[in-house]
Amino acid sequence: MLQSITITPEDILQQIKLSCQIPTIIEQIINRKVIMAAAEELGIQVDTEELQKAADQTRLASKLHSSDDTWAWLEKHGLSLDDFEEIVYNGVLFVKLSQKLFTDKVEPFFYEHQLEYVGVVMYEVLLDDEDLALELYYAIQEGEMNYFEVAQKYIQDIELQRTFGYKGILKRKDLKPEISAAVFSAKPPQLLKPIVTSKGVSLIFVKEMIQPQLDHQLRYQIMSDLFSIYLKEQAAKIEIVKKINGNSGVV
Repeated sequence: MLQSITITPEDILQQIKLSCQIPTIIEQIINRKVIMAAAEELGIQVDTEELQKAADQTRLASKLHSSDDTWAWLEKHGLSLDDFEEIVYNGVLFVKLSQKLFTDKVEPFFYEHQLEYVGVVMYEVLLDDEDLALELYYAIQEGEMNYFEVAQKYIQDIELQRTFGYKGILKRKDLKPEISAAVFSAKPPQLLKPIVTSKGVSLIFVKEMIQPQLDHQLRYQIMSDLFSIYLKEQAAKIEIVKKINGNSGVV
């Protein structure tokens, strides 16, 4: 039995590699460097007041209500106070850069892609047998059963059964194309004919369509979407040289 374990930076890097997290980490590094370079090019700076306000918000979000809480959190994550300040600084820089680049583009993008932000409230019963799914569909249509009775009887997962297969508010991108096409063509409230997918046969009840409103939350989401596109475009333009454990490679 081991009495003690020493963990080195090399151990951490090796674990990241073994966990197949290198691509994700590299993407994050590229994004950070692209943001810093773009902010410098545009003359974007972060002042002390902005940094302090963001630091307070970060501590509040992480439930760090005292200095002891903060120090314990830093120690847990292997961070120094300078590291914490860099995290906050990068966050503020991200927000200011995204606002600089995309504030005027949010509204045009929304109206051009409005259908992508329509939400649907739906319920789903997933079955293995297409014939059974059709039988249940027609039974509901003819009033012999209602959808929620079917959900209660045929959903095996207890948690899903309790919510009658409620899937939440979903967007087109959240659904497989064959399901999305049928769902977003529905006229709620409507039960859809069974849809066969690789996971089984879906019996779906579309309860409501939610038309998007360009509120603060959606503006932030669109700005984030635009920024993600921007980062991918910038990353595609640059040469990435990886040096890990002495091995170099150009991506």
